[in-house]
Amino acid sequence: MHRPAQRKRQLRSRLLVCAAAVPVILVAGCSSDSGSDSGSDGAKKDSGAKASASAKSGDKAASVEKAAYAKLPEPCDVLSKKTLEDLVPKAKDKSGKAGTSSDTALRGSCSWDSLDNNGVDGSQFRWLRVSLMRFESDPSLGSGAKRAQDSFAKQVSDAQATKDAKSVKAEPVQGVGQQATLVRYDLKKDKDTFKQQTFVTRVENAVITVDFNGAGLAGDEAPDAGKLGKDAQKAAKEAADAVVAANKGGGEASSGASDKPKADDKKADDKKSDDAKADDKADTKADDKKKSDSSKS
Repeated sequence: MHRPAQRKRQLRSRLLVCAAAVPVILVAGCSSDSGSDSGSDGAKKDSGAKASASAKSGDKAASVEKAAYAKLPEPCDVLSKKTLEDLVPKAKDKSGKAGTSSDTALRGSCSWDSLDNNGVDGSQFRWLRVSLMRFESDPSLGSGAKRAQDSFAKQVSDAQATKDAKSVKAEPVQGVGQQATLVRYDLKKDKDTFKQQTFVTRVENAVITVDFNGAGLAGDEAPDAGKLGKDAQKAAKEAADAVVAANKGGGEASSGASDKPKADDKKADDKKSDDAKADDKADTKADDKKKSDSSKS
């Protein structure tokens, strides 16, 4: 008799328990959603702060000064006929042999060789190469002048580290570009000794390297290293002047030299803007000294 009423009371109790549990779930759900929104707002603020910092950093990087020189002259045209006559008097081709380059706006070279063959009295051999490199300003790499300073130091170091070189000497030189160093050494091939002169100079964001060597073959006397060095310096100065002239006198090629970096970048805002492609950073220096072997052919 009382069982139906008891069942109704039990069912009602279960419903009340479930009904009481629903608000707890909803509250918990709202609490969770509220926390999620708060975290999202915090993430947005952090993201905004990072973006702002990144923008400021980008502004600073974008402020790198423009390179002074925007182009290079033709390497085979940088030396006068008189200079070529003095340094390589017996060159078969006074116009020179242009080197290969992946980007002539950034690098180029030209070489000449001369053999004064006096038969049984011996021969005098000379080999000359002029290499030009230009560096553009890049926000991630630095100003063109600073990059040229680094390349200048590398060229000097590479010359000093030439394999099998003897009696290596390096000395700073005044009066050519912002930096200039002459590296000289002896290099023996077979029974002949070649007097090598490597003159490296920097003018603004360009680096000029002149390689000049000579040898007395078949018993002839070795050339005077001092004179070869002066000749290499003369060629380097002409090449540096040619770079300036190609950019319509945008700097002074013979303003004095120093091994300490100077504030060359300050001049950049007064110069023409770059119009060439970005440098591929590959710093190549071919070992063309092997051409000296051709003197015996």
